[in-house]
Amino acid sequence: MNTDYAESRMQETDEIAGVIGQPKGRGRARLARELFSGVYRPGQVLKLRDIGERYELGEDALRNAFADLESLGVVKLVGTGSATVLSASLKEMMEAYEIRAGLEEIAGRTAAAFLEGNTGELQGEVDAMLAAVRSDDLDAYAEHDIKFHRIILEASQNGFLRRVWDTLAIDLRMRAAIPKVTRDLLDSAESHRPIAKALEEGRGREAGLLLRNHVETILEYLKRSESDSRVQGAFRRDLEAAKEVQQAFFPERTMSIPCVSCETLYQPARGIGGDYYDLLALQKGRWGIAIGDVSGKGIGAALIMASLQASLKFQALQPHLKLSTLIGDVNRLVYGSSPTNIFATLFYAEYEPAKRLLNYVNAGHNPPLVLRTKNGSCEIFQLPTTGIPLGISADSQFGSATFQFEIDDVLVAYTDGITEAEDRQHELWGQQSLEALLRSCSRKSPKEIINAILEQVSTFANGQPQRDDITLLVMRVEAGCEDLAVSARPNG
Repeated sequence: MNTDYAESRMQETDEIAGVIGQPKGRGRARLARELFSGVYRPGQVLKLRDIGERYELGEDALRNAFADLESLGVVKLVGTGSATVLSASLKEMMEAYEIRAGLEEIAGRTAAAFLEGNTGELQGEVDAMLAAVRSDDLDAYAEHDIKFHRIILEASQNGFLRRVWDTLAIDLRMRAAIPKVTRDLLDSAESHRPIAKALEEGRGREAGLLLRNHVETILEYLKRSESDSRVQGAFRRDLEAAKEVQQAFFPERTMSIPCVSCETLYQPARGIGGDYYDLLALQKGRWGIAIGDVSGKGIGAALIMASLQASLKFQALQPHLKLSTLIGDVNRLVYGSSPTNIFATLFYAEYEPAKRLLNYVNAGHNPPLVLRTKNGSCEIFQLPTTGIPLGISADSQFGSATFQFEIDDVLVAYTDGITEAEDRQHELWGQQSLEALLRSCSRKSPKEIINAILEQVSTFANGQPQRDDITLLVMRVEAGCEDLAVSARPNG
């Protein structure tokens, strides 16, 4: 017998009188699926002999299955012949999947060296998963899904990862998760192909990130599918905690740039999202102003944005001469920590209140708008892109530009959740609508401008749900910093 306990348990067959070579795991998968999907109510007492017959499990397989289920808090064994059904804990499932995401990323990075040019077995498991989807065989899908990820885990040759995997009973959790994501099963199966391709070509970093993204996507499916009100309530509380963590990334409301009135708004399409803004107090009286947007939504986008925010803040607080160099360094950090299909737009500027001068780099972001009112009319200036989005290429070059503000100028920076809001005919609100509105708002306060934009977008959408994260940063330049400019000049 193979000395690797986990692998041997996966491959063995149940020796049940009257059952010819049933593949290991089919009965376990169906038992786990029905326990987690509510076939058995909490408090119900199950006779192990009856369960063994119903799911065609031999004595050893039955004992192992219930030991795993008890460790998950799904059942409580009573003596040697029965078990009481407990309420499944979604929170524990989520926590286990978050840990699993990290395990799989590490395993994928390491396994690439051993699986390069040798992924035929992985490709076969993907084909088998797709066949199982077509035949609506959830049990078969679960076993091939587990086998795919186990192959990578074993190829990593990391005993610690395997022990953590087995301790958390990830195999059983995967079986239990399948019925909760049935409507997304085809997408889930297809998402294994790029993982196998990256491993085939020895691209370990990409394989690891794809594996993490796959697990986090399943986690999103699990959250969306959960309908039990009690668990939904617990999940909402967890999400609120995550929102509080993300809110900590944003600047304090009390932070203010001298001689500037400023108002901001962040409104994710989901509980948390991938938009970002920041205000940074820098050396020599300068202020950093940032607004960005990661491709995608939800937790995955929020994680990438957190990485971008940390990288930008670290680089901006270091002594530097050129913004283009600073953003180039941030781009390399984002490129090195993001999957190949993820990028981020970013507008980053450094503002000198004494001179009312803005130096900026626009990495593929929607051009911020500057409103200037003279003689009763409003002129609009765009701050155009000076480079492509971050994370596309490690060698991207970024230009920089400057803009000279005047007193009463208004800067409006935003993400595409504003201009790409849809109505019931799937028409977009668009850049022209935003500019037309702003021409009538140039004399309003930053808060009034934000409220006017939100009202117009809501009216246009006419009840359509918000599709993308929305972020707005509006600032008006005020008088009062002239003395700073005078004191900053050299004597004599």
